[in-house]
Amino acid sequence: MGDLLIFVNFYLLPGLVLGSIYALGAIGVSLVFGILRFAHFAHGDMMTLGAYLALTVVAVTGANPMLALPLAMIGTAIIALGIDRWFYKPFHDKSTIVLVIASFGIALMLRSLIRVIWGVEIESYSVGISRPLVFFDSLRIAERHIWIIGSTVVLMLIVHWLLTRTRTGKAMRAVSDSPELARLTGIPTERVIKATWMLGAALAAAAGVFVGWDTQLQTTMGWNLLLPIFASAILGGIGRPYGAMAGGMVIGLAEELSTYPWIGTEPLLSPGYKTGIAFAIMVVMLIWRPAGLLRGRVY
Repeated sequence: MGDLLIFVNFYLLPGLVLGSIYALGAIGVSLVFGILRFAHFAHGDMMTLGAYLALTVVAVTGANPMLALPLAMIGTAIIALGIDRWFYKPFHDKSTIVLVIASFGIALMLRSLIRVIWGVEIESYSVGISRPLVFFDSLRIAERHIWIIGSTVVLMLIVHWLLTRTRTGKAMRAVSDSPELARLTGIPTERVIKATWMLGAALAAAAGVFVGWDTQLQTTMGWNLLLPIFASAILGGIGRPYGAMAGGMVIGLAEELSTYPWIGTEPLLSPGYKTGIAFAIMVVMLIWRPAGLLRGRVY
């Protein structure tokens, strides 16, 4: 019983939290690639931006990060619309590589802007150590982990509802499947592009807030998570939001469970190499099944 509780407390729950963060980030990457046809390398820095916007709300109002989350999501979505209008839209008819390089430039610009406004010091949403909630005498769960996992489930259900029940969501799916056919049927592609940026940026902000809440805020935290987020999108299938959700959970759990002492008393893999798991899974998927679990796009 003790080994089981150790497994749940220190490996399974952190894996679910990490998987939730990866899943939220991967949905935006997958949507942008599926509709705009380019890899958005500034997505990680949008996560960082959302986290720091929430930090401002927390610092000014003293509110819980969960109460600051909606404002951070809205603010990041508005900024994403501005970035698309002024930096990406002029290149919509250009080669994909132009947009990819532009996204690198946007990533550097966002990171520098964050450093100018908030500084380079490590920040935190709260001071001190919060005690975990105790269930059944031995099961210890941090309250923030309950909020992170629960909020991720709610956000995923909202994404599902948007994609399956709303006109804009159905239009997004149609443009992702066939942009040319969508234009011929009269679907307003510009409106779809705006909706894609807003949804992807809002989810990125949520992922950034959850990262900052679970650890600490630093200006490179989103960039550092970009590889496992892309690995999650590739695992699930590029352009498949549901695949991104599943891929994020798989990558997050794989990273945390890889450090469990499955054989003997030593960790199966040193915690310092956890990120390598995401890279290894991504490479294997690109070789063995490049379309991903849900058969996304292959270029």
